[in-house]
Amino acid sequence: MIARIAAVLRTATLSAVLLVSGSLSAMAASAYDFTFQGIDGQPLPLSQFKGKAILVVNTASQCGFTPQYKGLEALWQSYRARGLVVVGVPSDDFGGQEPGSAATIKDFCEVNYKIDFPLADKTVVSGDKAHPFYRWAGDELGMLAKPRWNFHKYLIAPDGTLASWFSTVTDPESAKVRKAIEALLPKS
Repeated sequence: MIARIAAVLRTATLSAVLLVSGSLSAMAASAYDFTFQGIDGQPLPLSQFKGKAILVVNTASQCGFTPQYKGLEALWQSYRARGLVVVGVPSDDFGGQEPGSAATIKDFCEVNYKIDFPLADKTVVSGDKAHPFYRWAGDELGMLAKPRWNFHKYLIAPDGTLASWFSTVTDPESAKVRKAIEALLPKS
């Protein structure tokens, strides 16, 4: 009897561990529950941006869409005083187009695009090993909203909920993106 109880407890414990580790993203209440590793090696918790709109973009330095960095920096400069934060999330998931180290990526962004918005360290954004934020966003918005290439964009509302998403081909400075951002920001 004791052996049977012990076996049941082991099975229950293992099931609980698998449930918790497999569904951490599902337990999140908002984007503020997630932290990236910053490109400088320090934690980059999204909670530090509570009350602001956040545009999270998976990026790559050797992609045909890399010039979107210019538009992302322009958005950051245009709207940061009103409460927008742009967060770049370099990823090597698509086409191996972000092969460099954190230092190489940071240098590339600063030298070529004068980027000064926050950057995460290189991060997995797709598949089973995706960062929990990306798994959560995909769960919240559905299959169509998952990144399929570099420069996929998620717009987070000031309350931490997902407000919208934009595919790779949507230019960051497009009227569609600007309209969505402006709807979340205080009027100037």
